[in-house]
Amino acid sequence: MTGNPRCSIVIRAYNEEKHIGRLLEGIMQQTLQDFEIILVDSGSTDATVAIARRYPVQVVHIRPEEFTFGRSLNLGIQHARGEFIVMASAHVYPVYPDWLERLLEPFSDPQIALTYGKQRGDHRTKFSEHQIFARWFPEQSNWRQQHPFCNNANAAIRRALWERHPYDETLTGLEDLAWAKWALEEGYLLAYVAEAEIIHVHEETPRKVFNRYRREAMAFKRIYPEARFSLWDFIRLFSANVVSDLYHAAQQRRLWGNMSSIFWFRWMQFWGTYRGYRMASSPLTDQLRQTFYYPRGFQREDPTPRDGVEPIRYE
Repeated sequence: MTGNPRCSIVIRAYNEEKHIGRLLEGIMQQTLQDFEIILVDSGSTDATVAIARRYPVQVVHIRPEEFTFGRSLNLGIQHARGEFIVMASAHVYPVYPDWLERLLEPFSDPQIALTYGKQRGDHRTKFSEHQIFARWFPEQSNWRQQHPFCNNANAAIRRALWERHPYDETLTGLEDLAWAKWALEEGYLLAYVAEAEIIHVHEETPRKVFNRYRREAMAFKRIYPEARFSLWDFIRLFSANVVSDLYHAAQQRRLWGNMSSIFWFRWMQFWGTYRGYRMASSPLTDQLRQTFYYPRGFQREDPTPRDGVEPIRYE
């Protein structure tokens, strides 16, 4: 490759030997090939790095004791040459060969600072998380989003704006939300691209679910210091989401096999959120509260097929 690539794909990884190969295989099958790949590894002890080196990947190391989500991203971007920075979790993989092309498409509008794509689960995903993905990532795109929700498991930003405002390295999570909030305050917009779809694989124990939502709640409290999440919020939102999940599971004839996981997943999600708010040191808007916490609702939203685009066939 001569000159600078159009985009740099930054992947954060720790012990991802089960997933990293599929992500890299999907990237190599993209219609847009003007990219570089940077893997930021935080001390993997498995075959993650060895698998990554089978592909044209630049590996950057960060010590586990130095890791934060924001710091690892900043380190990866420091090594990047692309005009746009694409971020992907190591345990995701693109569904279609035009994922990268569609994710970058909204940048034709100079007012767009950040884009993010649709996420769905697979057969390993807990039923409640399927509902979260459907709630957070709808079937319809929105290229003029004016609230800061986004997700760095499948997102892209302008490198020039990152140079003005790197990711917050002190947050325990939600560094993407904090960066998007800054971009909106600077007069930029976000774009949600439903066509830029990835599969996000989570194989979490109840304890890991609790820890994930606890650290994200701690970060949310840092970003929005006046935010509140009371014991009543925990009871109310746990109950509402369980009822919603049970309804959708029954509609899909998947109730009996998922009833147990629905209860424990939602309990850990909202108990972790409650504990995170207690541990943490602009007001929480109704729109963000709806996006993060409220159940999906009882409407049915069927997946939108991609006309004329065949999905990637993975080995």
